[in-house]
Amino acid sequence: MADQDNVGIITEFIEAWERLDADELAGYFADDGCYHNMPVGPVSGRDNVRRMIAGFTKDWTATTWDILHIVGDGDVVIAERLDRTEAGDKGVDLPCTGVFEMEDGKIKVWRDYFDMGTFMKGMS
Repeated sequence: MADQDNVGIITEFIEAWERLDADELAGYFADDGCYHNMPVGPVSGRDNVRRMIAGFTKDWTATTWDILHIVGDGDVVIAERLDRTEAGDKGVDLPCTGVFEMEDGKIKVWRDYFDMGTFMKGMS
């Protein structure tokens, strides 16, 4: 049952990105949770994760993350996505894969794999 619970939590988390609310998104993390966008360094601690999310989404005007595949095994959830993001007249459809390690219904570690060049090309 934990597999399905964790998959459900991560599905909700992915859907929550559409609201672009850094406080809401950080609330999915454990107090000492870690968010690691693989092209850059990891950020640890819920408050630091919130600041990171707020910082890189500040110019975003819309985002929708389409789940292509999602699987769970115990406390690990893997979600392949297509993140569609707009910042005014700029936008990108960014293929991503997120690996989530869960603890007590919260994200303990999130590693997100994507090509930074694709993101930068679309958003510049």
